Amino acid sequence: MFAFLNKNDPAETTTPAIDPQRIPAHVAIIMDGNGRWAKARHLPRIAGHKEGMNTVKKVTIAASDLGVKVLTLYAFSTENWKRPTDEVNYLMQLPVSFFDTFVPDLVKNNVQVQVMGYTDKLPAKTQKAVNDAIADTQDCDGMILNFALNYGSRSEIVSGIQAIATQVQAGELAVDDIDEATVDHALMTAPLAPYHDPDLLIRTSGEERISNFLLWQIAYSELVFTDVKWPDFTATTLKACIADYQSRDRRFGGLSNQK
Repeated sequence: MFAFLNKNDPAETTTPAIDPQRIPAHVAIIMDGNGRWAKARHLPRIAGHKEGMNTVKKVTIAASDLGVKVLTLYAFSTENWKRPTDEVNYLMQLPVSFFDTFVPDLVKNNVQVQVMGYTDKLPAKTQKAVNDAIADTQDCDGMILNFALNYGSRSEIVSGIQAIATQVQAGELAVDDIDEATVDHALMTAPLAPYHDPDLLIRTSGEERISNFLLWQIAYSELVFTDVKWPDFTATTLKACIADYQSRDRRFGGLSNQK
């Protein structure tokens, strides 16, 4: 009865056909629409966040099965602290509940957890849940599930500039030696190398903006915007987004076939 809420879901009208040899190595997702999903069902916003957590579990396994190397999920931004206190408190509890129930499945599927962001600013219980999940999955060498938690790209870039400036000030780095690789190493995605830059960025729920997410890293990413709200995002929707990605000609500023 709620099909009208997800207009333009390519997975509803087509069966995605994807080339297993051209799966994007790094997929990043701005998980949007939890609140609107709940509101449309006359539920509190936190019900949308709870359902969204279940979607994370399903999409993580689906991405791993497809052969994605890194799945980065925008879980909580540096701007999300502006939301109502009750909602923020619930969002801070979500990683605790998520990892408590899902870490065994992550280990079973050989998925390693990484987290980027200003995690030292998170509540103690959230920090513990995050650190425990990282430790419990550190021996997994399959897909990396990378959460952006209390993350903002502008703050990340400022922190990176400060780190580079400190190296210059200490005489460890010459200004003329600063290049793109220097910046890559200074950013929070550095541990993801060689997959630090997303091949595909997906945003759900119909919004078509980046919202301070991976601004440096997505310079040549393919962007896919879907009207599907995050709680309704499925493995099939993921395949449809990847099929869209595979239909594009990625030239990275050059020309196809040297034309």
